[in-house]
Amino acid sequence: MSLALDEKALATLFSEARTHGSWRDQPVSDEQLAELYALTRMGPTSANCSPARFVFVRSAEGKEKLKPTLSSGNLDKTMSAPVTVIVAYDREFYEALPRLFPHGDARSWFTSSPEFAEQTALRNSSMQAAYLILAARAMGLDTGPMSGFDRAKLDAAFFAGSTWTANLLINLGYGNPEKLYPRLPRLAFEEACTLA
Repeated sequence: MSLALDEKALATLFSEARTHGSWRDQPVSDEQLAELYALTRMGPTSANCSPARFVFVRSAEGKEKLKPTLSSGNLDKTMSAPVTVIVAYDREFYEALPRLFPHGDARSWFTSSPEFAEQTALRNSSMQAAYLILAARAMGLDTGPMSGFDRAKLDAAFFAGSTWTANLLINLGYGNPEKLYPRLPRLAFEEACTLA
């Protein structure tokens, strides 16, 4: 099943893909969001725990609810994005493990340690956010991930009375390539990697 992607596909996913902060006035459909999730959910998580939960904010009412939770630097780009994805995680994700991981009693791994459950949920929902970014790029959509928001306010506005909590936000739609900043540098292999 391991087939190497060609250079064009790699460019779409990585080398030519950009983080967008300015958006064209082009909607993202319900069908596209369903397809996006269908791809995202196939990415691996530890013990198939799948803790991420996604809120696709796109209505005027939803945007107004989100607005007071944003940092000032993220306000304009988020309000103008066709969709803002709240990537959250369910603190009690392990309740679904009997169905998601029927090979053993994985639920007990997490019910006995709230700290381990929290670390697992944060780590794996972050991976799922990355899968969403790559799936969106593969579908011809652009993204703008960010963390500049007040988590307590966002949780109160969207997740009060639930076991969900926000991890990060991803603006989603069709980016305006005329308003991109120059690509920023990345660390070289020698700076970021060691061989052991």
